Amino acid sequence: MIKVAIIGAENVGKSTLMNALIGGKVSEVENLPGTTKGVIRRRFGKLKIPKGMKNPYGGADEFVLIDTAGLFDPERELRGKVLSEEKFREIINEITSADIIIHMVDATVGLHRGMEKLHHMLKFRYEKPIIVVINKIDLVPRERVEELREIIKKRLEQEPIALSLVTYEGFNELLERIAYMAQYV
Repeated sequence: MIKVAIIGAENVGKSTLMNALIGGKVSEVENLPGTTKGVIRRRFGKLKIPKGMKNPYGGADEFVLIDTAGLFDPERELRGKVLSEEKFREIINEITSADIIIHMVDATVGLHRGMEKLHHMLKFRYEKPIIVVINKIDLVPRERVEELREIIKKRLEQEPIALSLVTYEGFNELLERIAYMAQYV
């Protein structure tokens, strides 16, 4: 069983992504920060590879998706923690037990410093494979997406996937990246 944790600041689209990956409404979705209060865990089943795309690892493993509460308030850059210390620790423990992490960044807000620090901790201390996603690209000009892509490449040292959960641009690329990483966990 492969655990995939979806992380990010509040209102970045974590629950919407979980629902899209599962293909149904599992997580509550609102345009309000703090809708997800803790951790939602759902079995994803076999990774559904889109038609016309080669399955690089055979789809033999079951996936469990973990939707986490927003860890930081995107409006408050430095002291932006939104959860109690106990709840924050509980969610971090859940994240560190995951096999693959999807780190979502809101294209309309940018990379949050708290999330950047968490990303580095997960990548270097816990050696977690991380997929960085710039979500809500349908809400900003292309130049903004490219600007964010460069910031993420420089500060997180990773090539992000540009994603819209409205138009599904980038969704197949995300599925491919999950399937690719699943081969090595």
